[in-house]
Amino acid sequence: MDVFAAVVTLLLIMDPLGNILLFLSVLKSVAPERRRIVLIREILLAYGVLLAFLFIGRYILQFLRLEQETISIAGGIVLFLIALRMIFGSEGGMFGDDKLEGEPFLVPLAIPFLAGPSTLAALLLLERSAPGHTGALLIALTIAWAISAGILLSSTFFYRILRERGLVAMERLMGMLLVMVSVQMLLNGLRAFLSK
Repeated sequence: MDVFAAVVTLLLIMDPLGNILLFLSVLKSVAPERRRIVLIREILLAYGVLLAFLFIGRYILQFLRLEQETISIAGGIVLFLIALRMIFGSEGGMFGDDKLEGEPFLVPLAIPFLAGPSTLAALLLLERSAPGHTGALLIALTIAWAISAGILLSSTFFYRILRERGLVAMERLMGMLLVMVSVQMLLNGLRAFLSK
């Protein structure tokens, strides 16, 4: 397994730069002295979810009798839709016009912003495409998570430098790269299915 490729793929899907605005808007209703604590807690919860899925995801797939091709095609479609949303934006944000109030716990910061369905699907695909390389995938996941955590913990710094337009531009660039990753996942799944 190519650890670097796995890190880049997971980092693109986690999209920490694109999530800065979302994290800042959700944390706006949290008391300033609690923001960093809440952010660290949510980042650690996301890592726990990702680790759990890395180690028990294959058993879930076996229980549901899902094949690798199914996950590749479904993951490609989900990633493609997320990438389109990153490129073109969405009316009213991720949650429509509803405003989240109070301190977030697990949702929406840990799940789905960091440990979303596309990240979980990518983990399953990477794990299924390189059986027996769980250790390498664990390293890749940890590196991608640590980079994402560092960016999100420095979110106010990045916001001061890039401003909203810069962050939106970075998210759109990541969305373009993610479109290519999603199409490749879809093609890989279709190729594997048709060659059966």
